[in-house]
Amino acid sequence: MTRLTVLGALLMTMAAVSAQTPAARWWEHVAFLADDKLQGRDTGSDAHRIAAEYVAREMERVGLKPGGTKQYFQPVPFRSRTIVESKSSLALVRTDGTEVPIVLGDEATFSLRIEPASAVDAPIVFAGYGLTVPEAKHDDLAGVDVKGKVVMLLTGGPSNIPGPLLAHYQSTRWESLKKAGAIGVLSIQNPKGQDIPWERSKLSRFLPSLAIADPALDETLGQQLAVTLNPATAEKFFVGSGHSFKEILALSNEGKVLPGFPIPAAIRARVTIEAQPIESDNVVGILPGTDPRLRDEYVVVSAHLDHLGAGEPINGDGIYNGAMDNASGIATLLETAAAAAAKTGFKRSIAFVAVTAEEKGLLGSRYYANRPATIPGDRIVANLNTDMFLPLFPMTSLIAQGLEESDLAGDLRRVAETAGIKVLSDPEPERNAFTRSDQYSFIKTGVPALSLKVGFEKGSREHDAIKTWRTERYHSPSDDLAQPVDRQAAAEFNRVYLLGLNSTASTCWSSKRSPTARRGHVGTRIVSSAGLRARAPQSREVGFSSETISR
Repeated sequence: MTRLTVLGALLMTMAAVSAQTPAARWWEHVAFLADDKLQGRDTGSDAHRIAAEYVAREMERVGLKPGGTKQYFQPVPFRSRTIVESKSSLALVRTDGTEVPIVLGDEATFSLRIEPASAVDAPIVFAGYGLTVPEAKHDDLAGVDVKGKVVMLLTGGPSNIPGPLLAHYQSTRWESLKKAGAIGVLSIQNPKGQDIPWERSKLSRFLPSLAIADPALDETLGQQLAVTLNPATAEKFFVGSGHSFKEILALSNEGKVLPGFPIPAAIRARVTIEAQPIESDNVVGILPGTDPRLRDEYVVVSAHLDHLGAGEPINGDGIYNGAMDNASGIATLLETAAAAAAKTGFKRSIAFVAVTAEEKGLLGSRYYANRPATIPGDRIVANLNTDMFLPLFPMTSLIAQGLEESDLAGDLRRVAETAGIKVLSDPEPERNAFTRSDQYSFIKTGVPALSLKVGFEKGSREHDAIKTWRTERYHSPSDDLAQPVDRQAAAEFNRVYLLGLNSTASTCWSSKRSPTARRGHVGTRIVSSAGLRARAPQSREVGFSSETISR
């Protein structure tokens, strides 16, 4: 199907959307974006551009103003890297010179989110979780010589470090490793935090990896090697060390601190890549504020538009449609924009941003958070993000990732309670979801942010449904339009989401409050380490009730 034909279908879809029920309107957006014709919306692809044009046209239709550098579009320049596995290799070299090959795919994969050195020969040292967390007085690098070496580590951290703080320092781990002199990382994922089985995740190694072309936004400078090891075959890396992977894993699963020790072997890596520049768009629409004092402040509503594109077939299907991840979130963003515009906006201005390259490492949102097109960066006061919110069952609660770390929490709880919805903290902090979606890009620039999902209690039937979905459908071609979805739950989520946005966009905040006002709170420690600015609600002036948001 040609791009022109797809755009014709796009216009017919948009005409049909306006006359439907909230649940049906939401699903129509999902159905267009996750159709096989869009080939999985890979960053920088023609199909992604078609999806971006769909979002831009819908923003224009409901009355949002262009907020990109080229009308509704903000082009983001990337460097794309693809592994040439036939010309790449990995091996352990024992102290007696014996070389032990590591099978790429089955036992390890190269990460190309860094610019890898073509050749690395370096000693290995195991450094526990590889974390330095001053607030928790935890330092895995204390007494461990990593200078000029490749650090092997296990993902996760000890149980005495709160989940969001732990997630933050795992995300920024390379900063402390680089400062200590390390040149690369061998990462073993703890199986209990592994959403995708290795046999499926290894298939993604052939997909292009991206980095923002602007060196000022490259967080991996200096890293020569990044390898992910299969935990099922990691034992060979501990031979002769006096420790075993089984022992290390057991300590970690008990929440304990891990030892650090040298590995009596070196890593030998040879990496060949193909690289090229590409460009992909963030899509930005602005709803101007109505209050003379507050309209120059902006709340960013974000969701990622990209998915994985076409890849290795699973059960004969090679299109990774990304219906829930994250056509669902874009559909919510569009429906929220339409409802907000129909109510003539809020006191603050809203930037609705469909970001690109989330699947490549939150790159589109990092670019926007640091280069926010037509908005001064210091005028962004909050971010609400939606990513894979999973309406698989009736909604009775809402999960807010970052809830205990955000000044936005109190207002969210209040408006959700008026709608009969309970707000929950993340029941699975070990998954590091706090840092795995686009809200984290804004958090790192000092903007209070939350990411919202349909809620569940840990250990419940709903939790089991979520875990099954991750195992079977997450980053799989089966995240498509044929899967069961509770569309009414999605409509209810959108209703509460709009209430939360209204509260955030209408609250009057004091600019005099500082992080020291909340000293001792976990969020303050994250705020302090990332340079965030605390903003505390001073008074609330909420203009919508739960009865007034349907359109």
